[in-house]
Amino acid sequence: MDRAGLLSVLGEGPLLADGGMGTALIGVGAPVHACIEAINVDEPDRVTSIHRSFIEAGSRLILTNTFGADRFRLAQHGAEDSVDRYNRAGVELARSAGATFVAGSIGPLGVRLAPYGRVGTDDAFAAYREQAEVLADAGVDLLAIETQTDLREMEQALAAARTAAPGLAVLVSATFTRDDRTPLGDTPEHVAARLAELDADVIGVNCGEGPAQALRVVQAMAPLVGPIPLAVRPNAGGPAEIGGRFVYPATPAYVGELATAFLDAGVAIVGGCCGIGPEHTRAIAAAIRSSASSGSAEAGRERADDRTEHVSVAAAREVPPAGTVREPTRGRSPERASSLRASLADGTFVVAVEMEPPRSASAATMVAAAETLRDAGADVIDVADSPLAKMRMSAWAACRMVEERAGIETVLHFPTRGRSLLRLQGDLLGAHALGIRNLFVCVGDPVSIGDYPQALNDVDVTATGLLALVTDGFNRGVDRKGASIGEPTGFLAGAAVAPNAPDLDHEARLLSRKVRSGAAFLLSQPVFTAEPLRELRMAYEREAGEPLEVPVLAGVLPLHSPRHADFLHNEVPGIVIPPQVRSHLRAAGEDAWSQGRAMAADLAKELRAEGVAGIYLMPQFGRYDLAAEVVEAIGRG
Repeated sequence: MDRAGLLSVLGEGPLLADGGMGTALIGVGAPVHACIEAINVDEPDRVTSIHRSFIEAGSRLILTNTFGADRFRLAQHGAEDSVDRYNRAGVELARSAGATFVAGSIGPLGVRLAPYGRVGTDDAFAAYREQAEVLADAGVDLLAIETQTDLREMEQALAAARTAAPGLAVLVSATFTRDDRTPLGDTPEHVAARLAELDADVIGVNCGEGPAQALRVVQAMAPLVGPIPLAVRPNAGGPAEIGGRFVYPATPAYVGELATAFLDAGVAIVGGCCGIGPEHTRAIAAAIRSSASSGSAEAGRERADDRTEHVSVAAAREVPPAGTVREPTRGRSPERASSLRASLADGTFVVAVEMEPPRSASAATMVAAAETLRDAGADVIDVADSPLAKMRMSAWAACRMVEERAGIETVLHFPTRGRSLLRLQGDLLGAHALGIRNLFVCVGDPVSIGDYPQALNDVDVTATGLLALVTDGFNRGVDRKGASIGEPTGFLAGAAVAPNAPDLDHEARLLSRKVRSGAAFLLSQPVFTAEPLRELRMAYEREAGEPLEVPVLAGVLPLHSPRHADFLHNEVPGIVIPPQVRSHLRAAGEDAWSQGRAMAADLAKELRAEGVAGIYLMPQFGRYDLAAEVVEAIGRG
């Protein structure tokens, strides 16, 4: 069915889709973490029975049980070679159940696209095209790209569908989190405008936090899509975890009530997602029948105005209080100790990666990149605080989100720049209350080079003074005046060191003061051989009269190209790149990045042999996918 055919069908009235296949299968005994698409082949009667239950409830549009039948998701079950078999079986079962129209369900790939993940756009396009080709060849009426979380992935999926099946209509549907943004931070308006620009045949919202949210989202989308039809398929409310299982609270009556609001808003395809069963579908069917006989369009608009106010009341009544709804996370409690401290104490080689907070109120892309780095083998994420004095989200807020949502420990960069003594101590208490245990104490970049050069650059304490305040004050339960702060804090505080400083003896004197003030670890500026750290250790021993025992995480900055290396060497203070390193990159030609990655991994191995405690990796250009490659290479080394 092409666009004209679909528009003809929708011209007859709203099209009722089915509900949640995955939750329905789990409800009849399928394991939660099973390959749901394999049931098409292993137990086809179960799938057919669920399709029929929705058809009997009034559904005319049935989505195939192929949501995760792409190469990437199937690989998680060792079934990446079953794309053709599972998708064809899914279409056949929907047809045999008696569906009027069959939509080939295509879910997200379950992987992150670069630069926040490891998968390139070409590979994503190929995976989507492979699945779309099979579904089209098996005879679906349209393709339903659904539950999408990443706008860039939606772009690849839609382009692949157009290439694989140029004659089929394509529906693209996004999902949104509680703040009405996609998990990667895009607003409904942004998603709708981009999909309209790409000429999707139907644009929609599905899954998410329930019908009330879906109504808000579709109302935000409507002005941006022009004549393109809208589709809404919400979950049956936000899931509540009860007894280890997720329960969806929205009743059929409530879903039917909200369905009327969807229709008043001009939605052309209405159905459901997780938790929506045949009884909910019957309620939606009744709403469609009622809408068909309810009167003029003007009356519909009046009902929409009334409904908007009523929906907020109904939602508050039907959805459980926020305290009963929990999202599974790998979060850490505020009472936890620093695992970085334990790793440094037992000699575990630590891989830390620096990240910048976002220039927005959404940390979704940062969290996604942190997950990618965690999976690659990083031990800790260093969160910079407004690097180069550029406006960014507060670093301690970003740390909290990364730890709570990505499940990896952080180091909070804590500059003295622009902080009065009063605010500085308050920020320390707040960071500790949020569960942040690791601090990197520094002065910070001067505001004169940043976004707001007119801002105050006042500093009440030096970096060394702040170290002493943390280690001798807060960690002992007192503030700068000696007054009690209640329970002592448990911060692990580190400091900066510059192995390439032009006056190494002066740097050694500064370092000696930092060590006496309680520095528990050191982060170095980038080095490209082990020699600068050797020379620093010798200078420190001359100054302090004893070896440097504080653990050092050596700065490693992967080089991308000869031009990149020349810029850093010539224009960035504190970075010295030896001639042989730059020559090696020039000789590599188009293979410069591979050589840069290999040199970073080899340097990590060399530094480890020198006795450094770990690596402090500094990704360039926001390419956290490439940083993950380096982390993996270090792990293999």
